[in-house]
This record gives sequence, structure tokens and C-alpha cells, in this order.
Amino acid sequence: MARESGGGGRSKKDSKAGAFFAATLVMWGISIFFEIIFNKRSELIPILVGSVFFQLANAAVRKFVSRDPLFVNTCVSLLHSSVISASVVIILLNQWMKSGVEKMFEHSQLVEVTWTWAYEALCLSSGYFAYDQFDMLIYRLYSGWIPSILVHHLVLLVCFTLALYRKVTINYLILTLICELHSIFLHVRKIRRMAGLRDSGSMIVKAEWGLNWLTFVFARSVPHVLITLKLVRDASKFDKGVELPLALAGMAGMNLLNIFLGIDLFNAYKKERKSRKDHHHE
Repeated sequence: MARESGGGGRSKKDSKAGAFFAATLVMWGISIFFEIIFNKRSELIPILVGSVFFQLANAAVRKFVSRDPLFVNTCVSLLHSSVISASVVIILLNQWMKSGVEKMFEHSQLVEVTWTWAYEALCLSSGYFAYDQFDMLIYRLYSGWIPSILVHHLVLLVCFTLALYRKVTINYLILTLICELHSIFLHVRKIRRMAGLRDSGSMIVKAEWGLNWLTFVFARSVPHVLITLKLVRDASKFDKGVELPLALAGMAGMNLLNIFLGIDLFNAYKKERKSRKDHHHE
């Protein structure tokens, strides 16, 4: 997701929002440590590895590239999107070769079975979202009384962590992460603009926009709609519990966010094209 610009003075509403999300992050961290230490859930250790890895990446970018908090945060987000999208593609290709397309998308496969490396990939991504929430809170890379980016991360942490604790719907969540392919180009665009490369007429920028729209449709919008339809079609196959309501609510939220993201992308595209035309007329 795109980052909200931070810095400067903050209102009391922003401070209260930060305090609330900081408290939820602390409670989440306590829960993870409790599960690992007292319930001996060593399989959750990759969550901590992910958080530490992305924090070290943050420190490396800050030391060797730039100290601007938003630039550093976006670079690390690009790293996460690249690593996770590559992991998801490898997981899907591996499962496709092992069992074929029809079997891998059966209800029992998506809900009860965990594909090879899927659990670890979801843990790593959970660790990233915890790190990112912490980084945005520390450097106040958010705005508003209810910052959408902090809400987004909190919802993902809750959904991911519950699935990891219960070891169900792991594969469904891996499928949702294919959207990280599109996130790569969102972050590339932001870094490119922060670096001062804003010539919308250049071949690189045109190619970037082409890949941005292509992945927005085929790696984000279409997969999320198909996952939602699959959940609705297989609703009767779910056991009574929180899995189906939580999954449907989560996908409804994702599809709504995709609509808003698409509108934002279209407006940004129009703005860049208008800026280019105005420049030519000067």
C-alpha cells in the first residue's frame, strides 16, 4: 500500500491514534512471544526472523543510501514485496508441479493443508508488517485520526496470526499475497519520484506505468475477486467458526481497498500526463 507522508507537528488525534496502534502492536508482540516460549511454538520463530531482517535492511538503507524516513521505509517495503512475491510464485509453481491446478485449488487444500514453504512465507510477511507498523509509528509516517495504513497492517496482522496459530487457511492467505507483485511497482514509482525522476514521457516511466496497470489488474484485482468468489462458493464446506466470516470480511476489505487504490492510481496517471502536456506547451 502507498505510504502516507509524515513529519511535522501532529494533532492530539494523531497522537491518540499512534498510542492505540502502538498498544495493539505491543499486545501482538506479547502474544507471539508467549506462544513461542510457553507453548513451545518454534514454528513461529520466522515471524521474529522477518521482523529483525527488515529492521536490519532499514538500518542498512539509512546508513548507506538516505536518512529520509519515508524513503527508507519505501525501500524496505520494496524489498518485502520483491521477496514475498517471488516466494509466492515459487510456492505456487512447486505445488502446481506436484498436484496440478485442479487439486491445489480444492477447498480442503486451501483450508486444511499447508503447501511447502507457505507457513514460513506467511510468518516472514507477518514479521514485516509488525516491523513496518513499528517504523511508521516511530517516524510518524501516517496522518489522520484513523490512519488507513495502520488499520490495514493491524487487520493483516490479526488475520495472519490467527491463521498461523490455528494452522488453517494458510494457502488462501498465500494466494492473497500475489498482490505483492503489484506492490513492487507502487514502491518503484514512489522511489522514482522521490529521486526526482518525473519525466512521464521517458520509456522507463512508460514501461513502469504499463507494468503497474498490468499487475494491478492481474496480480491484485482479479485474484482478490476470484478468491472472494471461491469463498462464497465453498461457504457450505467451512466448519462453523470464525474462519469463513473473517475471510469474507477480510476479502471485502481488500476489494474495497483495491477500488480506492485503482482510483488513486488513475488520478496519479492523469496528473502525470497533464504535467507532461503542460511542460510541452511551455
